[in-house]
Amino acid sequence: MRIANTISDSIVDGPGLRLTVFTQGCSHNCPGCHNPDTHDPAGGREASIEELAALLDHNPLLTGLTLSGGDPFQQADACAALAKQAHARGLNVWTYTGYTYEQLTSAAQPDWTALLDQTDVLVDGPFVQAHKSYEARFRGSTNQRLIDVPASRRAGRPILWTEKDPLTHFSVPES
Repeated sequence: MRIANTISDSIVDGPGLRLTVFTQGCSHNCPGCHNPDTHDPAGGREASIEELAALLDHNPLLTGLTLSGGDPFQQADACAALAKQAHARGLNVWTYTGYTYEQLTSAAQPDWTALLDQTDVLVDGPFVQAHKSYEARFRGSTNQRLIDVPASRRAGRPILWTEKDPLTHFSVPES
C-alpha cells in the first residue's frame, strides 16, 4: 500500500492513543485540505501490511488504528486488510474519507464494502473550509459526520457515533 506517513501515538484522530496511517492518494482535492501532500497517488512510499501491522504491536497502550489520508477508500483492499489486523489485536478502527456514507454504501464496490466491514467509526464527507472548526471533535469541518458503522449497517441508515468513555466504548487489547 502507498502511505504518506504514520503517527505512532496520535490523540487527535479518534479516542485514546492511536496508530494513524496516512494513505497516499486522494482525488477529492478539498480546498484548504491540511494534507495536500497526500493527494498524488504516486507520492509517498510503499509499505507492506505486515510492516504496518507490526507498528500496532510496538505500543501496548494503543486503543485503535486510524486510517486517514489521502483517502483510504482509494486503497480500500489494503486498508481493509490492515484494519482486520487491528481488530485481531482487539483495537478499534476509525476511517476518514471524503466520500459520504451514502456514496460508499450505494456504490456496490466490493473493496469499499470490505473496508466498511472493518471500520468501527467512519468520519465522512469532504473537508469544507467554510465549515472549518477547531471545536469539531475529531473532524476538520462541521459538515463531516462521525458514523457508528456497525450500528448504521444494522439500521440501514447512518447512525452517528456518540462519545462514551473511550476506554470502554471499544474493546481494548488485554495484556
